Amino acid sequence: MAKTKSAGVVLTVTARVGKPLANGLRLSLLRAVEMLPHAPAELSVALVGDAEMSGLHEQFMGITGPTDVLSFELDHDARGRVTSGEIVVCVPEARRQARSLGHPLTDELLLYALHGVLHLSGYDDKTDSAYRRMHRTEDRILTQLGVGKVFSRGSTRQRPKPRLGKLSIHKSRGTV
Repeated sequence: MAKTKSAGVVLTVTARVGKPLANGLRLSLLRAVEMLPHAPAELSVALVGDAEMSGLHEQFMGITGPTDVLSFELDHDARGRVTSGEIVVCVPEARRQARSLGHPLTDELLLYALHGVLHLSGYDDKTDSAYRRMHRTEDRILTQLGVGKVFSRGSTRQRPKPRLGKLSIHKSRGTV
């Protein structure tokens, strides 16, 4: 397991990705976080495999199987804004989607990590309008980073049907 830290973003890699990819993701995510007015001051991003993501998905959301990204609120300020959070990204899911949509794995991983940051920054995707707003914000930030629109590149992507996970009493709260 490799860890790198810079300006409040810690990246933990337990899945198979190369060091250049992990470092590039960390640097791009740092730049993205700087573009958000209310991003958490401390972020931990874990790149994991299907088995680990499936376990977390079941434990915190009550849903079997892997998902693309989960985010966990760890600490809040007096106004209730998230000051510390963890994002878990499933590398094999990103690899499958990137291959299916014909774009680089790095773009898909960055999309997932940014999606988690946006959840921790107060965005949600529970309604159609919130879903569109969140994904427009992702594409805007990724374009500013020079990556381009990643979410809307995948024209086959659709808003998933609402699903209810089991409730967990835990310091962290999972968000899909």
